[in-house]
Order: sequence, then C-alpha cells, then structure tokens
Amino acid sequence: MVTRRPIALTAGIVLVLEAVGLVLLHMVLAKVMGGQRMSLDGLDPDLMVTAIWIMGGVFGAYVALCGALLVLLGVRDRPPGRAARIVLISCAITHGVLGAVVVGLVGWAAFAYMMVVLGLVVASLVLYAPADEEREPTPPVEGGVAPA
Repeated sequence: MVTRRPIALTAGIVLVLEAVGLVLLHMVLAKVMGGQRMSLDGLDPDLMVTAIWIMGGVFGAYVALCGALLVLLGVRDRPPGRAARIVLISCAITHGVLGAVVVGLVGWAAFAYMMVVLGLVVASLVLYAPADEEREPTPPVEGGVAPA
C-alpha cells in the first residue's frame, strides 16, 4: 500500500512532538505548583512538585516510545511485532480516554487533536495488520460434532 508509510511516519512525528509538549506542560505545572506552596488535604507541596516532574518524564517517554515505534514502522514498512503492537494499542486507548477527558477540561479543539492522533495510530495499526496466512484453517465440523 502506498499510503501506509506516510501515515505511520506522520503519526510517529506527531507523537514525538506531542511528547515534547507533554514534558513542557508538566514543567510549567510543576513550576506553578512550586510557586503556590499550597497543599491539598495535607499533602506535601514538594512531594506534589516531584510527582509532577516524574509523571511528565514517564508520560513523555511513553509517548516518545510510541512515536519512535511508528517512525520505525514507517521506515521499515513491515508489520510490528507483538510487543510493539501492544504498546501502540495502549497508545491508541490512552489517546481515546484522554480525548474524552480533555473535551471537558480544555475544549473541542484539543478533543479534535486527540482524535486525529488516535485516528493516525489506529490507521497505522490497521494498515500494518499481520497477514492471515499465518493461521491454520480450521477443519469443517461434520454432523455438529467437532473432531477429537
């Protein structure tokens, strides 16, 4: 297929840029949280700032990994392995859930962006689906009883 490489490369580049944006967003959130010096229900503000930094790094690394897998998928033009497929499926699920959350918190433009990224990831997964020739054909059932 002609379109699957550009879709995978586009999805990968968008996810890598999104990872950078996520890390920058968490940096700003940590700076704001550190400047306020307020606590939520007795939690230590320094602990919350540290947690924001860690979450930004982990989430940014996860999205960057997904982007790198998609770029690699587009460059190699081969179906991904089982582990890569599971990571990309979890990335699609994450974008679907975040899209549902972000529509209420940020607005429809952010929701549209999340759905475009979700569509790119799902399109990459569908276009690089493994061939069905790996499966063995099941024998026909005679008389309603499966052979032993």
